[in-house]
Amino acid sequence: MNDIPLSILFGALGILILLSAFFSSSETAMMSLNRYRLRHLEKRHHQGAIRAAALLRRPDRLIGMILIGNNLINNFAAALTTLIALRLYGEDSVWTASILLTLAVLIFAEVTPKTIAALYPEKVAFPFSWVLRFLLIILYPAVWLVNYISNGLAKALGVNTSHANTTEHLHPDELRTVLNEAGDLIPDQHQDMLLNILDLEKASVEDIMIPRSEMIGINLEDSSEQLFDQLKQINYTRIPVYEGDINNVVGIFHLRYSTRFLLEDGDIQKSIHSYIRRYMGSPYFVPESTPLHTQLLNFQKQKHSMALIVDEYGEIQGLVTIEDLLEEIVGDFTTNIAEAQQPDIKELDDGWHIIEGSASIRDINRSLDWELPTDGPKTLNGLMVEYLETIPKGHISFIIANNYRFETQTLSSTMIEAARVKLLVIEEE
Repeated sequence: MNDIPLSILFGALGILILLSAFFSSSETAMMSLNRYRLRHLEKRHHQGAIRAAALLRRPDRLIGMILIGNNLINNFAAALTTLIALRLYGEDSVWTASILLTLAVLIFAEVTPKTIAALYPEKVAFPFSWVLRFLLIILYPAVWLVNYISNGLAKALGVNTSHANTTEHLHPDELRTVLNEAGDLIPDQHQDMLLNILDLEKASVEDIMIPRSEMIGINLEDSSEQLFDQLKQINYTRIPVYEGDINNVVGIFHLRYSTRFLLEDGDIQKSIHSYIRRYMGSPYFVPESTPLHTQLLNFQKQKHSMALIVDEYGEIQGLVTIEDLLEEIVGDFTTNIAEAQQPDIKELDDGWHIIEGSASIRDINRSLDWELPTDGPKTLNGLMVEYLETIPKGHISFIIANNYRFETQTLSSTMIEAARVKLLVIEEE
């Protein structure tokens, strides 16, 4: 060793530091690869991705091989540094040489290569996978021995390494975060639609149904003249048909069949009851707790576009249509004439809004970007009455959820018909 020129020793030390940088950057790059992008590239037959994915299927072997190589290189570098220091300055310089070697390894073999690998994992991991796969074959006996001992220690500590789950699955909340962080990769409109699809499982048909009090139907016990006048004024396509009481729905009538007796006089108008019975379809009932994503599939399977919502006692609570469900995904795309003439929410000055008591809390939150609680009552009247535990006899003001001030606007004996609501601004201390 004393006969080897110092230039060769310094050259060897430099090579060892470069090899240490290779192993350090390889470890960081392989562990930093996006698993979902890796699967995508693997399906597109990207050779670098295929090699990297094969190595990552056994991360214990990959990490074991990298650490064996890195530790061997660093130990050789330490020994070589000691030899150089002894030849140059004697025994007193060994500690100084160790400190200098530590700084060199940290800068050139650890921090810098790992930073680059973390920023550009694919550019580092894919070409390096050639060498890593070759080294894994060469060092396999040592890797197997190290893994055997380390896995045994892990089992002694209660960790079952043989059943480690290397397949990552995204939780729906994590998928929402991915969509929110997609940025310009996904157009805003498509991003909102995807998020709305994920939110379907959080709501039921009760949350978006048209309540029973607002349902429009035709009563077969009315006279022919009454039915004729009513059908001429209806702005909807499908109408529930009942006898006497809305709970006794006997069918769904499509207004396309009403053209003949709306445009003609004579016997057809006189036999309007039998005509409606002849062309009305069967009603479709669903429980009020049915999740929205389930109901969307049921509409597709049952070939229905309107469903009547019933509670646990079989009483009709409202109705929901396929358009209502689709609007939960894509947003409003139809024009409801009744809603256009009487909007549920009217904006006032200074942040106040007059909101109808029958307005859906989900619609209020969506329109005003509020966060009123949705885990209880579905309407604003229900939320206020639940909080007050009574129907007020006079106008009162109160605060719900610490952020929303309510002032009753219109009262009746059975409900709060309208209220003024404002989002309070909470000043930080």
